[in-house]
Amino acid sequence: NAEAAAEASPLAGRLFEIPGVTGVFFGYDFITVTKDGPDWQHLKPAILGAIMEHFMSGAPVMASVAPASEAGGTGEFYDKADEELVLTIKELLATRVRPAVAQDGGDITFRGFENGTVFLHMKGACAGCPSSTATLKHGIQNLLRHFVPEVQQVEQVA
Repeated sequence: NAEAAAEASPLAGRLFEIPGVTGVFFGYDFITVTKDGPDWQHLKPAILGAIMEHFMSGAPVMASVAPASEAGGTGEFYDKADEELVLTIKELLATRVRPAVAQDGGDITFRGFENGTVFLHMKGACAGCPSSTATLKHGIQNLLRHFVPEVQQVEQVA
């Protein structure tokens, strides 16, 4: 929700103050803002202005460290015997998948590997995208199966 986001990020708080803004997602080198209702033509100047003012002020993007569940490497589950497979999966995600979905304003993170199933968390524009299931099942699943034969399927987790 907007209040929790504003508490975690002063910039998100500023963006949520703009009428029509329904979502804010921070990627490594991009910001995704989603809207409801008003035309982008009217929102774009306000959004760009808020972002520029925030960075000019020198205020931090994030108020504190992200919760452990959001930090990379924590909250993951897999058998230690599969560690080498998991490293290969993570490398493929980092080099082939994440850059592609970042171009569309989203991100995908590894959550776990169990019994041939890779569990991924979709964030930003990917989380609400109608074609995310197709991307997950056809694109990512096929890529991982090709390079890691032990992968049988890919599932999305919250």
